[in-house]
Amino acid sequence: MKYDIRQLRLLSNEAIAKGIYDMRLAYGENEIPVQCGQFAHVYVPGKSLRRPISVCDARDGVLRLVYQVKGEGTKIMSQMKQGEQVDVLVPLGNGFCVDKEKKYALIGGGIGVPPMLYTAAQCKEPLAITGFRSRELVILQEDFAQAGAEAVLVTDDGSAGKKGFVTDVLRERIAEVDEVCACGPTPMLEAVARVCAEFGKPCQISLEERMACGIGACLVCAVKVRKNGEEIMQHVCKNGPVFNAEEVVFHG
Repeated sequence: MKYDIRQLRLLSNEAIAKGIYDMRLAYGENEIPVQCGQFAHVYVPGKSLRRPISVCDARDGVLRLVYQVKGEGTKIMSQMKQGEQVDVLVPLGNGFCVDKEKKYALIGGGIGVPPMLYTAAQCKEPLAITGFRSRELVILQEDFAQAGAEAVLVTDDGSAGKKGFVTDVLRERIAEVDEVCACGPTPMLEAVARVCAEFGKPCQISLEERMACGIGACLVCAVKVRKNGEEIMQHVCKNGPVFNAEEVVFHG
């Protein structure tokens, strides 16, 4: 895993939905070789631990991070101003492996939606199924269309798009795709993995776990996976965040 600490100039940092911000950072001529599904670790002034944020996009000299304000650290991030220098450790982790010859369903739930946008940009006319609790939390729908994806929106309460869950749409459309990539809350990922197993479709999932170091030096983000018939512990930050769904032990 090759990464570097970079001082990046903040181009913009704007609210795009309730409690959700779109941060854009300039990295200039020396483009950052980011794989879709990787993440950045952002230094927050006054905090000892960095904040891990999935890469939403990394094209045309701009690193885009879409994040949700969940605590004091991300609140401080939301108050950063245009022109400031932001200390970023990037790129981190292992991302999605995509093949332009395959048809993908890209599944995102809540704040797990942003990394699916950069993934969509690497695929040929993917099906992007995104789920949110309600209309006020919906993000990036036009961006998916601009990336060449067919965007299907689902909300829990039916206030925008279809009412239901991402797995409802996936089950209806799964015959159209060769493989599935997903990011979101663990219960959603487990449900997506079950549907893919039922229909015999390969599935890659990006796990969400609390992190401290972001480079595999601590044990905060350890999860249980199944390798060669054995259950072992691996780090989401270093070995993931993307895993093959059949390897992840969701319970026990």
